[in-house]
Amino acid sequence: MTVLWEALKLITSGDRELVTICMTSLRFATTSIILASLVGIPLGFILKLKTFPGRKSILIIINSLMALPTVVVGLLVYSMVTRTGPLGSMGLLFTPVAVIIGQIILVLPIVTSMVYGSVSNMDPRLPDTLKTLGASGVSYNLMLLKEMKGPILSAVLAGFGRVIGEVGVSMMLGGNIRWYTRTITTTISLQTSKGEFEMGLALGIVLMAIAFILNFLIHLAVHND
Repeated sequence: MTVLWEALKLITSGDRELVTICMTSLRFATTSIILASLVGIPLGFILKLKTFPGRKSILIIINSLMALPTVVVGLLVYSMVTRTGPLGSMGLLFTPVAVIIGQIILVLPIVTSMVYGSVSNMDPRLPDTLKTLGASGVSYNLMLLKEMKGPILSAVLAGFGRVIGEVGVSMMLGGNIRWYTRTITTTISLQTSKGEFEMGLALGIVLMAIAFILNFLIHLAVHND
């Protein structure tokens, strides 16, 4: 109970380091999901609505990448940005940029696959109905996105939940540097290994709260669609 009480005190007092860690995690996750969504949402629609050479191969690759462990993603990006890697001269290793790149690779297949599945399940009469109403080009795409806003929001929130709770990419590419790349999950791992449970438990409570909020928002998105 003493550890729990100390953890709650850290949260309620607005401990500077705890707030910094939480904001770092949120910044990384938000940036990653926005960039991944800008690619994944259109790609999901294209893969379902268009026919082109290599389409099935892309779908197979995306579905395979969904099961890729975070440490493997971290290792792949690490091999690219390390000093001896092809991007080593850019000095990206152990920076926020490296973490965000890894998280984008991690979450992009999830967003794309979920959007693809949502488009597959939409009313097949919807595209023809929109065209009958005179929608074409940009207006057609915007109306289609509007009609699919619930499933798309669910995909984005699910992707955000995936990256906010991952540890492998953040640890390998960010280096868990205090005040710079230290995130909720890497701090929990570090504090637990040191036997200092107060900060780890406080961050665990915050992470659980974020997960609860995300699940609530996903429920609202699906229910209101």
